[in-house]
Amino acid sequence: MRKFQFNKKWLNLSFYLLFFGSLVVFPFILSDFRLNLVGKFLAFSIVAMGISLSWGYTGILSLGQGIFFGLGAYAMAMYLKLEASGADLPDFMFWNGLTALPWFWKPFKNPLFAFSMVIILPLCLALLIGFVTFKRRISGVYFSLISQALTLVFFILFIGQQGYTGGTNGITDFSTIFGYRLFSRTSQHVIYYLTVLFLFVLLLLGQWLVNRQFGKILIAIRDRENRVRFSGYNPDNFKTIIFGISAVYAGIAGALFVLQEGLISPSIFGVVPSIEMVIWTAIGGRTSLIGAVIGALLVNTAKSLLSENFPEIWLYFLGLLFIIVVRFLPEGLASLFTKPFSSNLLKRQKLSMGVKHV
Repeated sequence: MRKFQFNKKWLNLSFYLLFFGSLVVFPFILSDFRLNLVGKFLAFSIVAMGISLSWGYTGILSLGQGIFFGLGAYAMAMYLKLEASGADLPDFMFWNGLTALPWFWKPFKNPLFAFSMVIILPLCLALLIGFVTFKRRISGVYFSLISQALTLVFFILFIGQQGYTGGTNGITDFSTIFGYRLFSRTSQHVIYYLTVLFLFVLLLLGQWLVNRQFGKILIAIRDRENRVRFSGYNPDNFKTIIFGISAVYAGIAGALFVLQEGLISPSIFGVVPSIEMVIWTAIGGRTSLIGAVIGALLVNTAKSLLSENFPEIWLYFLGLLFIIVVRFLPEGLASLFTKPFSSNLLKRQKLSMGVKHV
């Protein structure tokens, strides 16, 4: 038993070292274009980790994570746009007849305020949604439908307020950050490493949460919520908290995405992006944080490469990937690594108890 745990521990450590070691050396071996793609995919991986915490560990299937991703992205974009505009009014406001900067835009001139809003806006909205729904025992497919409906509400809202949000075009034409050229090679490398750092820190935070008593309660809520309630715990509070944490993950990912993409539009609030985020997590393994990361990286890499090399039929290849995983790996790609260990552990436990295998 101890030997098994020792081997598993060191195998996991070796995998993490190899994975993050590869991410560190990518800027030295990839072109600027490819590195930018990897950076964006890593931002998507942070969203997938948040979904894993809420869906995989707690059973909260949200089809509206694009809302929190978009709020974080817009908070960062507002600061970048104001810095690019200087003393002038942002161009899309001028085109829409505004003569003065709206009051709620003014604080975003301060980078610390903008960066704090990347976290605060998604967190507050998620806590509000969680309080309204979970306190009323709304869960399962009903919560999923409500979260999906909210994406449409935000999509329509941000398109309709063209003078304040840029409408369908969104917010674009960023040029600097802290006075440095945003899209210079050095700046993009710094942003890439910043994304890797956030991925690493948030992965450690997520593992710390699920490995403590808090994580055990989340799993119990996912499997037997009524038993948790009868045991004296209030599942509504735990679900609201973890939903808020998953929203923070999405908000941070949105801000990092904007720094590398150079624009943001209301399309991110659409239904399709939120469903894609869930698919990344399902492919990698919703009950594994690192599995969710691998799923987001794999799906988006396959989507990029297949669309480049097979522009007419790439969707069929991607669909085949989904079918294979759903049919043969219902627990995601992470089960390829966890199941052998689980089976080995079960065999060792049976042997130690004197159980003969038939």
